[in-house]
Amino acid sequence: MCPSNEEHSLRMRVVKRIEQVIYDLWPDSKVEVFGSFRTGLYLPTSDIDLVVIGMWTNLPLRTLERALLDQNIAEPSSIKVLDKASVPIVKLTDKETEIKVDISFNMNNGVKSADLINSFKKRFPVLEKLVMVLKQFLLQRDLNEVFTGGISSYSLILMTISFLQLHPRQNAYCSNANLGVLLIEFLELYGRKFNYVKTGIRVKDGGTYISKEENILCEVQRDMIDGHRPSLLCIEDPLTPGNDIGRSSYGALYVKDAFDWAYYVLSQAVSPLNILVNDANKVSILGRIIRVTDEVIEYRKWIKETFPLPLSEADSLSSSTGSDASTLSAPASDTDSECSRGNSPNASGKGGDRNKERHVYNNQHTHHHSQWKKPFKGTAHGNHHHSSRGNYHHRGINNNISGQSKAKHSLHSNGNNNNSHSPSSRSQTVKRKKQCITPRGTGDCVR
Repeated sequence: MCPSNEEHSLRMRVVKRIEQVIYDLWPDSKVEVFGSFRTGLYLPTSDIDLVVIGMWTNLPLRTLERALLDQNIAEPSSIKVLDKASVPIVKLTDKETEIKVDISFNMNNGVKSADLINSFKKRFPVLEKLVMVLKQFLLQRDLNEVFTGGISSYSLILMTISFLQLHPRQNAYCSNANLGVLLIEFLELYGRKFNYVKTGIRVKDGGTYISKEENILCEVQRDMIDGHRPSLLCIEDPLTPGNDIGRSSYGALYVKDAFDWAYYVLSQAVSPLNILVNDANKVSILGRIIRVTDEVIEYRKWIKETFPLPLSEADSLSSSTGSDASTLSAPASDTDSECSRGNSPNASGKGGDRNKERHVYNNQHTHHHSQWKKPFKGTAHGNHHHSSRGNYHHRGINNNISGQSKAKHSLHSNGNNNNSHSPSSRSQTVKRKKQCITPRGTGDCVR
């Protein structure tokens, strides 16, 4: 699940190629990497985020688009210019590696946010592994993007930081912390105990909870007049006072319910009463809520075999580039780790029945495993249908997502185990969720 050295190196190559195009166009500009690649908290299917700093009267998005096509960097069908977005960007897929890239202009906050996260990674060594597990968990349920009804990676990371700040364990500051305990406690907090209606999150100055009734920041959500319903999730931007990171996360309730379900499943799995059942199923504990597709595993193997890491580069992954590669977090583990397959050392297997006493969670597996080969458009992640969101019932809530879609999508559009693969399928999923879900009680206020 964590990036390998080969994956890190390959992404650096993509960055360098795009940098060269940009510097040829604008020699005085500056290219910075931000987002998950800068922090090292990226999954195999994550995008690369770049920002170009320069002096322009009008942002030269179309100029960059033409140059990327002329230099044979981007897949022609993949490049898009979103000039009407709140943050105008150029989106493309690298032709050689199929890695997706988003390029923005003159937006410095992304770099500052990534550097802030890196500072928290140093303070909380467990942050990286905990976030990686949670990102994969949300990814395979289409809850890792705001536009699909989930939350952003930045929101998830700030929620995790707040959890470590305000629910401290002594070993949370150590690299050998019990991640299983921390994961279950995180899921319990945000799945059952946190009061999303009354409480907001603040991580600056050591972290605290803020009252929505008293905080002007969260009043913005109550006064929204743009036609969008406000989000239950309120997270203060640690870098921009007055900005609510969670304001657009209208699907926060679905994330809460997913955390609630995962907490129940893991709690049952570690219960002494279920030891015999667990041994019979031979399913890893983490594998009950997280699954990595065979296509992703094959893709990572393909990278390792097709783009082997030179010895000189293996010695120094942080060779100097215009994007200041020394600031990029190096990978922490290799492709072949048991974690990447959802297996623990004392368990094996690829599936099993969910506990159905209080939850009914229909999990359907359809394996389409084929030998990996280039080109790999639309085959890496869309062929393994694992209904990780599926149909589950809990405390009167019926999240009945049909999960029968077999539409395929591009390599990095999702990279998950969910059944909703194409953008249209994901939008239908969000619509179905809105129709099917019934809000529950807010739980205990964590104050």
